[in-house]
Amino acid sequence: MKICKKIRLLLIFTLIFTSCNYESKKEIQKKEVNTITEISTQAKKVRDYLNKNIVIAHRGSTYWAPEETEPAFLWARNIGADYLELDVQLTKDSILVAFHDNNLKRTTNVSEVFPKRMNAEIRKFTLKELRSLDAGSKFNQNNPDRAKNSYKGLKILTFKDVLMIAEGYRIKKNKGVPVKEIVRNVWTGNYLYEKDPNDNGNRPGIYCETKNPKLGTEKKLSKELTKYGWNINMNPKEIKTHLNKVGIANTNARFILQSFSRKSILKLEKYLPNIPKCLLLWKPDMKGDLKENYVQAIKFGIENNVQCIGPSITGEPNNYEELSAPWMIKLIHGAGMLSHLYTFDTNKQFKEYIDRADGVFTNRADLALEFYKRKSKETPQEILVKLGYK
Repeated sequence: MKICKKIRLLLIFTLIFTSCNYESKKEIQKKEVNTITEISTQAKKVRDYLNKNIVIAHRGSTYWAPEETEPAFLWARNIGADYLELDVQLTKDSILVAFHDNNLKRTTNVSEVFPKRMNAEIRKFTLKELRSLDAGSKFNQNNPDRAKNSYKGLKILTFKDVLMIAEGYRIKKNKGVPVKEIVRNVWTGNYLYEKDPNDNGNRPGIYCETKNPKLGTEKKLSKELTKYGWNINMNPKEIKTHLNKVGIANTNARFILQSFSRKSILKLEKYLPNIPKCLLLWKPDMKGDLKENYVQAIKFGIENNVQCIGPSITGEPNNYEELSAPWMIKLIHGAGMLSHLYTFDTNKQFKEYIDRADGVFTNRADLALEFYKRKSKETPQEILVKLGYK
C-alpha cells in the first residue's frame, strides 16, 4: 500500500512539473513573439521604395515559355509584370548567367552535348559552352500544348541580357540566329542587342535571387549592377519610362535582392547596402519548432536590414508547405517588413492568400494582373506571337 501511495504521489508530481514546464515554454514563446522589434529607420526608408501588390514574374514564366529564356522575359515585360525574377549563378569564366538549377539536366540538352559532364554543376562550364546548349526543346517535350517551333535552340541568358530586356532591348538576330559580339576576331560569348521593335514601353524592375555563396557571386553582382547603371547607390542611369506603363526600372525600387541563404544575405548587405532585400523561407529548412524558427528568421532580417520575407503558400500545382498562415504574416508585418509570397499559379490561390501578400511571385503573371484588375489587352498567346514566337 505504501509503495502504491508513493507511486501515486510521484505521478502527481510528474504531471504538475510537466504541466508547469509546458506552460513555461508557452510563456517563453509568447514573450519572444511579442518582443520582436521592428526594422530600423533606414531599413524602413528602403522598404518604402517598394510598391504594394507587385506582380513578380517568376523566371519570366515557367508556364508560357521555357523558364529564364528570352521569350519568357520578353513576355513578362510586355504583359506588364512589375518585376522580372531570375536566379544568378557564376560560370567557370566568372560570368553571371540566369539559371535556376545547380546542374543543367532538367532544362537543357547537356546530356547530348556534354554526356561526360551531364551531372556537373553549372559553374564548371564556360559561357561559350553554356551558349552551345538548347534551353528550349525540353519545354516543348514537357508541354506539347504550349510548344512552339521557335523555342527550339533557345540560349541560356546572361545577367546583362535580362537587364537589357527590362530596358526594352532584345538579342539581335540574323535569320533567327543570335549575332555574336566579336572582339579582335574572337567571340566573347556575348551577343549584340537591338531595340526591340515589339517593345510596348513597360520598364519592369529586376528581382534577383542568389544561391549559397560560391565563387564571389555577390561581389560580382555588385560590380555588374554598378557597371550597367542599375545600382541606386552608384550613379544610377536614367531609364526612360512611358505614361501609363510600368516604370519601376527608373526608381529606387528598380532592383530587389533575394536569397534562401542567410550567408548570401549577409554578403549582399555588405556589397549592396540600401537596396531592398528579401529573405526567402522554405519549410524543409525550418526543422524543429516552427514558430521559434519563424521568429528567428524575422529577427535575422531585423538585424541585417532585410525589408521583405518571402514564404511559400500551399496548393496545386506546386504543393509547397504552408509558411504564409495568418499568424506568420502578422509576425512579418509586425516587424515592419513586407510579405512577398511564392508561388501563385491559380485563381484559387489568389483568392485565398491575396489579403496576406504585399507582392506575389507567379509563373502566371497574366492571372495575377487580371486579379489586380490590370489585365493586359492582349492574351498571353497574342503577346508571344507579336514578339515573334510562333
